[in-house]
Amino acid sequence: MKFENILDEADGFGRYQIIMIVLLVFPRVTLPSHFLLNNFIAAIPSHHCDISSLDGDDGLYVNLSHTEKLTVTIPLMEDGKRSSCQMFSEPQFHLLLNSSSSAGLPTVQCKNGWVYDNSTFKRTLATQFDLVCDKRGLTKASATIFFVGIMFGAVFFGVLCDKYGRKTMLLVSYLSAIVFSVATAFSSTFVMFAVFRFLTGFGITGISIITIVLSVEWVDIKYRTFIGVIGSISWTVGNVMLAGIAYLVTDWRILIITVTTPLVLAVATWWWIPESARWLIAIGKTDRAYHYLQECANRNGRATEFSSKIKPETLSSVVTVDNQSHNYTYLDLIRTPRMRRLTLFTGIVWYGVASTYYGISLNITGFGLSLHLTHFIYAITELPAKLLIYISLNKIGRRYSQVGTLVLTGSCILINILMPLDFSVLRSVVAILGKGLSESSFTTVFLYTTELYPTVVRQNGIGYTSFMARLGASISPLIMLLDELWKPLPEVLFCTVAISSGLVALLLPETLNVRLPEIIEDIEQPR
Repeated sequence: MKFENILDEADGFGRYQIIMIVLLVFPRVTLPSHFLLNNFIAAIPSHHCDISSLDGDDGLYVNLSHTEKLTVTIPLMEDGKRSSCQMFSEPQFHLLLNSSSSAGLPTVQCKNGWVYDNSTFKRTLATQFDLVCDKRGLTKASATIFFVGIMFGAVFFGVLCDKYGRKTMLLVSYLSAIVFSVATAFSSTFVMFAVFRFLTGFGITGISIITIVLSVEWVDIKYRTFIGVIGSISWTVGNVMLAGIAYLVTDWRILIITVTTPLVLAVATWWWIPESARWLIAIGKTDRAYHYLQECANRNGRATEFSSKIKPETLSSVVTVDNQSHNYTYLDLIRTPRMRRLTLFTGIVWYGVASTYYGISLNITGFGLSLHLTHFIYAITELPAKLLIYISLNKIGRRYSQVGTLVLTGSCILINILMPLDFSVLRSVVAILGKGLSESSFTTVFLYTTELYPTVVRQNGIGYTSFMARLGASISPLIMLLDELWKPLPEVLFCTVAISSGLVALLLPETLNVRLPEIIEDIEQPR
């Protein structure tokens, strides 16, 4: 007997599932506030060399206005703006004459630190630890550090979720994310910040991968697409909220604490979240599984029907000898031919999806608008993208939806590479379209992968693919630094990755209206 037959008797989508989904969606709303937080806490405001110490130099500057002081000490760049990282080696008073030019005059690096424009941000990592000029790369590295933490957290939670259960490890994720986030906010050095930011990424990963798996494992086949899209919409809600919260909270320390606070409520509601009955049956714990299924039937008004048709011993028919005698590990993902193929292809697709998504999402300076407004535009674009992908997933299936969204995302990036910079409005429209498509590809891959892997190694599979995704995400901020070598190089790389991974998705099987595989034999010998 298949688990779906048993779940049908308890109602595969009723009040029980709705309550559970609400409890699991709430913590997912906080995820973008951490994953994309670097856009705001590591923002680099306008700055120039600090020249305040020159005021006491023999009274040379006493009669000069602030603008005149800048004129004689800070050179102009080709775009007409003051240099952010250099100052004249000696005061150039002749520049007060409008006809004078600063070209070719000797300059040095800033001697006494920097002065920052605090009109938008009260305090960021860049202004707190002077991460500008030759240290500018550390602001991008701070995002990479977080995603590397997620990368290792994916492996950790992937292993232990299949061993100790979805619910237990979800609580571990809640608590560790709270503790490490608060510790990050109180960091006194960049090294301390980097360590705790890594640990925050490590801890918060469980929320990302467990909530979607637990939701899918508790609902009927025909509602799996709905679950995937609802979980994804929660990301959009959190993403839109982040723009507003970051606009109101302009101190990076307070901002981190603000976006972490909702997880305290998530801990309080954890007690009402059920363990996965599907997982309990897969590991042979049929008594506990029957308990949760009874709860489900009672809450859904099917208690009598369920008790009359399903007995505790009925669940034993779902359990195979293989389930009870084998402890599944990551090695099982590559032990058999079809599983190796599945593991390779899903890893490539996840890498491409995440690399492209974060390559676009963490680069919000190209609109000529404020960071907050640009982030909001990108975020709000995700909503219609998710609604359209919901239709696509049900009409043309998971595989072609995955292929289409990735290839079209890459195409949008390619168009902007080739389009002249003068077409700023059209470039912005194409960029927004690409952002929406990249989000659609993320929505698809979460649901698609959950349906591809068998129950006994599903969390391992999600852990592995999440690892590959975070590998792509962690490299994306560093790829952006390559614009110093050749301006379009980052876009060329993101375009190539998106289209290539989209074509690889063609090699995966379709899962629309297909029962979830329970054991590895369901993959090796599909019925």
